[in-house]
Amino acid sequence: MRTVASAVRDQRGVALIEFAIVTPVLLLLGLGGLELANYVSANLRLSQIAMTVADNAGRVRTSIDEADVNELMIGAKKIGEPIGFAANGRIILSDLEQRTNVIGGAGTVTAANPNGYRQWIRWQRCAGALKSASSYGSPLDANGAAVIDIDSAVNADHGAVETKSLISGMGPSTNMISASSGTAVMVAEVVYVYQPIVPINYLGNLTIKRLQAFNVRQRTTYALRNDGARSGTSRSDCRLNLSAVPV
Repeated sequence: MRTVASAVRDQRGVALIEFAIVTPVLLLLGLGGLELANYVSANLRLSQIAMTVADNAGRVRTSIDEADVNELMIGAKKIGEPIGFAANGRIILSDLEQRTNVIGGAGTVTAANPNGYRQWIRWQRCAGALKSASSYGSPLDANGAAVIDIDSAVNADHGAVETKSLISGMGPSTNMISASSGTAVMVAEVVYVYQPIVPINYLGNLTIKRLQAFNVRQRTTYALRNDGARSGTSRSDCRLNLSAVPV
């Protein structure tokens, strides 16, 4: 009886037992907080990538060259290094412009489209290993096929008068981006497959998307060049067969 009574009164080891019970809960909460903080940080970094690329693309004066775009893409991947953006993400830069009274089709003045104003994507460039296309459109040729690798020597505007190239704008329908007459908008889409930092996948398989747009400033030519002293510069094209395209 004394042994039983002594054991009942013995308080040694109680704190250790309580700690053993609580530790897994504290660990899960701590790791969850760490993962959430990383997720928020990744979102902010992706927004920064999209904003930086669109803004800097809009700042290129007079005209824009393939080399300018390549530098922007290098900068984007540099910003995204802490989250492995180059391997797990993709940035898509589009030149969005307005076409007025386009010959035939949806761009013509009609009752449904009284001004004949429509948008079209003149060119599009990409970087990153993630196989993801633009959610809002791409340049099309006369046959309606996406122009995703090189500029056409015959029609560098990729269907400036082709009705198949016309769109209403870029972005979600509730907040669509469109260009004004006589200018262009640089639209940057960022797509990223979230990479967790703890073994337990609290947030599941997430794909984060960000969209930013800036008007061009002091630019008079909107076609994408690859000439002069920079001739031969490779393109940051949007082919999804990345086995042949360095990222």
